[in-house]
Amino acid sequence: MSRNESTQWTGRSRGGSLGHWFFVVTLRYLGVRAAYVLLAFVAPYFVPFAPRATRAMWRYHRHILGLGRLKSAARLFTSYYTFGQTIIDRVAMSHGIVRPYRFVFDNYDELIAHLQADSTIVVGAHVGAWETGAHFFDEYGKHINIVMYDAEYERIKHVVEKGGSRRNYKIIPLNADALESVMRIYNALENKEYVCFQGDRFMDPKNSVEMTFMGRRARFPRGLFKLAVRLRVPVVFYFAMREPGRTYRFVFSAARPADGPDALACLMNQYVAALEAVVRKYPHQWFNYYDFWTDYES
Repeated sequence: MSRNESTQWTGRSRGGSLGHWFFVVTLRYLGVRAAYVLLAFVAPYFVPFAPRATRAMWRYHRHILGLGRLKSAARLFTSYYTFGQTIIDRVAMSHGIVRPYRFVFDNYDELIAHLQADSTIVVGAHVGAWETGAHFFDEYGKHINIVMYDAEYERIKHVVEKGGSRRNYKIIPLNADALESVMRIYNALENKEYVCFQGDRFMDPKNSVEMTFMGRRARFPRGLFKLAVRLRVPVVFYFAMREPGRTYRFVFSAARPADGPDALACLMNQYVAALEAVVRKYPHQWFNYYDFWTDYES
């Protein structure tokens, strides 16, 4: 496999629908604590049996975080276990199980001010668990459109239908008919709704740009940022991070608008800086299970 192939995301996230359904059943009959206990036996499975993801996380801990071999090995289990906890938590919340959790908001009023004023593009990432915030968007959630790749959409749709969970937001899948997806995005913004993207994933390397992130070079999609610049739509960065004591911190920050030929680069730099600040504070909630960086040694 070439380096370009190994660093390109395939459109699929770690974890299958059977695993999600298993935790739905566990939560329904045994509760959150029991699900965490069972997770401790499930998480080690992925270390040897998800070799591509494990290799990517090993490189992340060794070359990006600079940890030693023993710590990096231990963090492989920690990464899978923490990711599993976020899955359990968002499944629990989607079924109305909210009491075991505590929630903290950073700049929430700023986000609501944007949502009340106009259509907004919200940009997140595959860190923490963005879906846990859906419960708190209330009436705004009905006007939120999550843009995701078709493989992810089909998996989530299957789990929602099979598990009987609830979601108050809409999904725009990116599929083979790219024009249809783009039109749905434009229509949502024209209707003064809110469109949410994950700014750390791309399928077409030609529509990405290499930037410095966490001290190394990595590629980021530029299409969504070009859309925001072209339409002059306000942009908010949003991350939902797990903290001790079953606490979730929702971090919001508004991008500073820029004009002129450097507007796109300015917006992307702001996003990468916001993402890096979150990853440095929560380094073990980086859940991009593929070779994200392009310039570290094997």
